[in-house]
Amino acid sequence: MAEITALILNFLKAISKYRWHAVAITWVVALASWIVVFSLPNQYEASARVYVDTQSILKPLLSGMTTMPNLDQQVRFMRRTLLSRPNVERVVREVDLDIKARNPGDKEKIIDTVLSRIKIAGTERDDIYTISYTAPSAKEGKDVVQAFLTIFVEGSFTGKKQDSDNAVQFIDDQIRTYEERLAQAEDRLKEFKIRNMGMLPNQGADFASRLIGTNDALNQARLELAEAEQARNAIRRKISGDTSTAPGERAAPVMVDRALEERIAAVNKNLDSLRTQYTEEHPDIISNRRLLDQLVARKTEEAKNFTPSSDPGASYSPMLQQLNVALSDAEARVASLQARVAEFSSRAATLRGQSVQVPEIEAQLVQLNRDYEINRDNYQKLVQKRESARLSGDLSSATDMLTFRVIDPPTVPPVPVGPKRLMLFTAAFGAALLAGMAGAFLLSQLRPTYLSQATLRENTGLPILGSVGMSWTAEQTVRRKRRMAALAVSVLLLFITYGAGIAAILVRPA
Repeated sequence: MAEITALILNFLKAISKYRWHAVAITWVVALASWIVVFSLPNQYEASARVYVDTQSILKPLLSGMTTMPNLDQQVRFMRRTLLSRPNVERVVREVDLDIKARNPGDKEKIIDTVLSRIKIAGTERDDIYTISYTAPSAKEGKDVVQAFLTIFVEGSFTGKKQDSDNAVQFIDDQIRTYEERLAQAEDRLKEFKIRNMGMLPNQGADFASRLIGTNDALNQARLELAEAEQARNAIRRKISGDTSTAPGERAAPVMVDRALEERIAAVNKNLDSLRTQYTEEHPDIISNRRLLDQLVARKTEEAKNFTPSSDPGASYSPMLQQLNVALSDAEARVASLQARVAEFSSRAATLRGQSVQVPEIEAQLVQLNRDYEINRDNYQKLVQKRESARLSGDLSSATDMLTFRVIDPPTVPPVPVGPKRLMLFTAAFGAALLAGMAGAFLLSQLRPTYLSQATLRENTGLPILGSVGMSWTAEQTVRRKRRMAALAVSVLLLFITYGAGIAAILVRPA
């Protein structure tokens, strides 16, 4: 604590040594600062408030029929772009602020000044926005605020129709492009179907389904053929038995090799089973066919060696005539089923021959159909979007989706809002006092003197035997008192001047 007190005392002694310099510096700094404060121009703040109504009755009425613009987002965009450089340049031209500019540099300074002074504030929840501007004159501030308010209000209407026309024009170009793509896709699909006719899926069935269906039909036809052949053979056996019977007595049964018949039936059954799995060129099918031909030949040979009855009246039996008619029908059905089997066999062979190409053709057809569907869907969507864009453009140009209501027109208070001369005047006075004390202390450091015995002892390291006090004469004492009085008067005048300045500021604010 003693060290701090000694330091403060030394500081005060150093300043008191150069007190006149401190007072002179304080006067100079104070007068210069006060002159600057009083010379600052007045600042008037003009402001205006506007309410943006984004609620429109057309929103629920036209929902789903057209694209309603996002009005809140549009207002936020207008707020952010209001202070853009093109808008500021427009305001500078309209208010004639650029008439003072002598070169492009001066014009840029004016634009930067306007940008720094204009402010827009508001709450997006209430949709109330305030535009304020600080200007050196009330008229300039009011004109600038009015110009920005006009731009803000007109910003929602200008360019709507042009934007809608541009959107419709762009969609029309895209529609023409997709029309060409759609026509090209149709031509490719048509040429592909013509080129691959007979190998395309039928009614949604793919190649595998067609092949399986053909094989099933072939197996069914073969089964029916086997049944018809069995029925025909039964009729033949019946006819052979009836022709050997004499009238009025029972004829002896015809000798039939049952084992041979069973072998023929077994071979036919095995052959039908193999045909469901393999083609006619398969070795198993060829060997079974050869065996079947041998058995049939053997049966035919046995039938040739059979001697029918010598009774001529047997040929005219009514039962025999009915059997002959049934035999004719059975043979006709066998011939028909043989033709069906041959046809289905040919179809199955053709499909098996196309089994390598058809999957690739089906894949290409799927790709072509997909491209066609995509182009058609996009085309239909673009047509709908074009009508929606036209309706949106007509809606924007025919009705006011945004309603602006000026709550407070541009006004300027009669009392300027700046500069804050009272605060600046006081700050300048305090700075002047600090500058005076700092100047005196700096001079004491440039021309140092020993103000106490302790300081001299510490710096020189020599013992101090004593000190001699100053003996003032009467004349010197009078001069000292006069100097102190003059110093006090100068300091008092400084505070009086500060008080007078404060009074002048309070009488005429700002």
